[in-house]
Amino acid sequence: MEKNWSVSLEEDNYINNIELLVNDALTAVSQTAKGFYVNIVTPAKLGNPDDYLTDVLQLHFGNKVDAQFIDQCGCGGYVLRVWKSK
Repeated sequence: MEKNWSVSLEEDNYINNIELLVNDALTAVSQTAKGFYVNIVTPAKLGNPDDYLTDVLQLHFGNKVDAQFIDQCGCGGYVLRVWKSK
């Protein structure tokens, strides 16, 4: 996508299946064009996505992405912003 966008990974099926969440997050970042970011919204019950998602993204994409924990959103989930730099 050649724009900044958000993907919601908050549904119950993600709470019980972290592998699905990680796969869908990787897909979202893959679909994001260079120079843009995707906000990955994760379930509140899983806590800060920096604790379980950022390292996976770095391992998969290397220096092509930068991730920053933003905050807990009004919907209860957490937002991790991932920029595609290369």
